[in-house]
Amino acid sequence: MKRFIMPGFLTAFFLFGGCTHKQNSKLMSGSDVLHQNEYALTQVIIYDVFTPPVAARIYGYTSLASYEAQKGEQYNFALAATTAFYTVAHKVTFSVDTLKKFENRIYAMYKDNLDDSTYARSVAFGAQIGKYILKRANVDDYPQTRGKPKYLGENSPAKWRPTPPDYMDGVEFCWGDMHVLAVDSSKQFSPGPPPPYSEDKNSAFVKQYMEVYNKNKTLTADEKKIATYWDDNPFVVQHNGHLMFADKKITPGGHWIGITTIACKQSHADAVKTAQAYALTSIGLFDSFVCCWEVKYKYSYARPVTNIEEKVDHFWLPLLQTPPFPEYTAGHSTISASAAVLLTHEFGDNFAFQDTSDVHYIGMQRHFDSFIKASDETAMSRFYGGIHYLNSSLVGAEQGKQIGNFIWNKLKLTN
Repeated sequence: MKRFIMPGFLTAFFLFGGCTHKQNSKLMSGSDVLHQNEYALTQVIIYDVFTPPVAARIYGYTSLASYEAQKGEQYNFALAATTAFYTVAHKVTFSVDTLKKFENRIYAMYKDNLDDSTYARSVAFGAQIGKYILKRANVDDYPQTRGKPKYLGENSPAKWRPTPPDYMDGVEFCWGDMHVLAVDSSKQFSPGPPPPYSEDKNSAFVKQYMEVYNKNKTLTADEKKIATYWDDNPFVVQHNGHLMFADKKITPGGHWIGITTIACKQSHADAVKTAQAYALTSIGLFDSFVCCWEVKYKYSYARPVTNIEEKVDHFWLPLLQTPPFPEYTAGHSTISASAAVLLTHEFGDNFAFQDTSDVHYIGMQRHFDSFIKASDETAMSRFYGGIHYLNSSLVGAEQGKQIGNFIWNKLKLTN
């Protein structure tokens, strides 16, 4: 059985199940319990409308807590992991009562199937691990990012400004200041600058927004489907005359947590491998968002819709609703590539799967021959959707792959 060693705050352990004596209700497998925990968390993240970076932080700390709870021969791992998971989840989400409904069902099942001593030890150990992880969460600079002033961009043709239809302020300004989990710093994989502002029609700057404009006029049905499938905008505001309403969906990180679930189930991963897969994916998501956001607000690059509406077509709108933060690099491209690299290391290359993560939310599913092919499609989807320049999508994907490979090599697999 493989395990990985994480530096500092995370150490890997083998797991052993506790004794079972009572048989009043059917005991779920440890991996199924972990999947249910992640599903419950995703529902709360959607309901509470956390921004994509904050959602990645939530997945990160809860999954770390769950994984860390593997220690000990005298504990039931899945129960300890559940306690650790929800101990953290209660502190990093809002709708705690909703989480408790899922949590209490798990506890009731284990009370029916474990002896009292093993049950008590497992819950106590899980709570201890959860509190340990929360100590790390309390010093990652998250509280400081909550108190920063709103970011409304800069009055410059090259710089980001709030975009239609709602002209919201920049989301998660200063997220690049967050303390990362596995990479050395948020600046470690920072790419070079995007094309500089120019009004020369032959310049890279003009060509990139004209490329978006022309592509959006000639999109094929499949390209539109790809853009819509990977939208993963957790809060799309719809306008109908004077009425406004919002559609809630999974975040980009939530989509890859869903893909992780699919990979675990398809490969019949046991509880250890399942916990490891969730932890790896979550670390990749968390660090990728921090690294990407450091670049976004460093350059504060204008979105395609800003340049196209001001210089080409005053009434143009992209296929997808432009998210409210700077353009370069593409966040979905970055985090998807990182997650795909880590899942490839964990489950192998050419791992074909049917992605049903979004069926419940948008009624769509797609087949992919590998995690990398899925992430490559994600990068193109942002260009098809008209919300990113192609260069920003491709640079973001490369940034994410570097982050994923670095995390895998740093955490070191051992037999």
